[in-house]
Amino acid sequence: MSALHSVWRKIAGRRYVIATLDFILLALAVYLGYAIRLGMVIPAYVHDWQNVTLALPAVMVLMFWAFGQYSTIWLHAGTEDYLKFTWLYIISFMVFLLVNNIFKISVFPRTSFAITFSAGIILCGGLRFSWLVTKSIHVNSKSHDKKLKALIVGAGEAGAFLARDLMRNTSELFPAGFVDDDPQKIGRNISGLKVFGSTKELEKIVTREKFEVVLIAIPSANGAKIREIYDTLAPLNIDVRILPSLRELADGQVSVSRLRNVKLEDLLGREPVRINLKPEANYIQGKKILITGAGGSIGSEIVRQVLHNNPSEIFALGHGEQSIYLLNEGLAKLNIKIPVRLIIADVADAVAIDDLFKKYKPDVIFHAAAHKHVPLMQTCAREAMRVNDIGTRTLARAAGKYKADRMVLISTDKAVHPSSVMGATKRLAEKILELEQKNYPDTKFMAVRFGNVLGSRGSVIPKFEEQIANGGPVTVTHPDMKRYFMLIPEAVSLVIQAGALGRGGELFVLDMGEPVKIRDMAELLIRLCGYEPYSDIDIVYTGIRPGEKLEEELFYDSNAVNNTQHPKIFVSNIKASQTGQVDNLNDTLERAVNNPEEAMKLLKELVPEFTI
Repeated sequence: MSALHSVWRKIAGRRYVIATLDFILLALAVYLGYAIRLGMVIPAYVHDWQNVTLALPAVMVLMFWAFGQYSTIWLHAGTEDYLKFTWLYIISFMVFLLVNNIFKISVFPRTSFAITFSAGIILCGGLRFSWLVTKSIHVNSKSHDKKLKALIVGAGEAGAFLARDLMRNTSELFPAGFVDDDPQKIGRNISGLKVFGSTKELEKIVTREKFEVVLIAIPSANGAKIREIYDTLAPLNIDVRILPSLRELADGQVSVSRLRNVKLEDLLGREPVRINLKPEANYIQGKKILITGAGGSIGSEIVRQVLHNNPSEIFALGHGEQSIYLLNEGLAKLNIKIPVRLIIADVADAVAIDDLFKKYKPDVIFHAAAHKHVPLMQTCAREAMRVNDIGTRTLARAAGKYKADRMVLISTDKAVHPSSVMGATKRLAEKILELEQKNYPDTKFMAVRFGNVLGSRGSVIPKFEEQIANGGPVTVTHPDMKRYFMLIPEAVSLVIQAGALGRGGELFVLDMGEPVKIRDMAELLIRLCGYEPYSDIDIVYTGIRPGEKLEEELFYDSNAVNNTQHPKIFVSNIKASQTGQVDNLNDTLERAVNNPEEAMKLLKELVPEFTI
């Protein structure tokens, strides 16, 4: 069987061979059409039969070739490939009848026509289907002792596609059943596999049926559901893999190659924010967009999402040349047509920023450039103010001076009752934006405030992963430390949405769900790496670092918050005047950056709520 499959596989890869086989099979179909109608010897119509035997296969094979039928890899063909073949077969047959009618090639009795048509589609279709059959026999004939018995969670469209793909392809896995929460599916067969029960019975089913791998095939599931499934399976010490989310499966293709190990972001106990950017991103289409901090985690994702909304040009500005170089390398792989200009500059450099605006006149600015590392900035107040505050003021003034349409500042939850230099400078940046809104009312200034993002360069996750790889221990500052978390694409979707919602002077805040304990994240990550917390890999507590709080906040006053048209985006009503005067802002900023010794004192003066 293996030798037959190998030979048949080689034939399937040669288009000339398939074309020749099609010609022979169609010629056989013509013979059957005449022979069944007129007798096996075909005495009366021998001349007509010979002409049709040559003409019909020739016309149809040429049509097949012209429309790419022989470019299909039938070993991996799907339903759409067989439908395409069927329609092309019908059209090609009609073309032959038209040619025969015009050039009077032969007499083709109607009964012979019907028999030939039916025989041809059965023979040529059977040829194509035979590769799928021999492949399935080849795959199923392999010893299951060398494969892992897999249970698929989710018997919907994605799960059924995955099961069929596993059965068709050589893989280390073989599917042996489903679980699904739809009571109408339980006990039924889907793709030839039994639905054993619901996810509530998952532990019992896995133990009883001796499954070795569980494949989660519910792309629409939120983090809470995946976490529930994962927590059920964790004590069984079983391999768990997952299909990506609907956002990651943008092309709709489900296959074995898309399976991956469960990641921490899959287990976030909050439903991802789904924002349809197309209707709301009209302000980007055809416009020149400036993105600062474009080499960072947030900035680079803004670049990618803005590219999907058809700007006329993008200016990707960063201070670190390596990060901008890597951004450019990544964009080169996307084969984009929209021009992206790379700019190396410091956002606090007034000369460079003014020159940029004077030369290119960007319409929309997304300001992601900032110093964000909390402990590092505690001893670098002057530098934090220079970049986070002078940089914001420089950009805002240039945006107003050169009549940009709008500017969106990326802020942080650490700006609420700040206990760190970083948080205080970001709160001051929010105040600066409000002040410049008054100075330049024709430009819309707005800020977006959200929590930590998973996968960013400053995220705690890479540090935990490195510690686990080194055998531990994993270091957590405090057992009760909590943070809000979101995914980078979600954060960027919010930023772009804020640009659409803003009319000038707003401070937008995302409802980020419940905060997550850092200790819980560390434990989850250890388990995801195949270890047991406190047994294989220890967790040690190092104490809260300077500037850190046990919990962050999203609002100064939850009562001073209004809804927007998006259910998970709010707008804060707090004004800068409520948290400190900004009348002497410019003078104080200049004194701070010119007098490092007094920078901390002056920051407290500008942000009175800043406490250490």
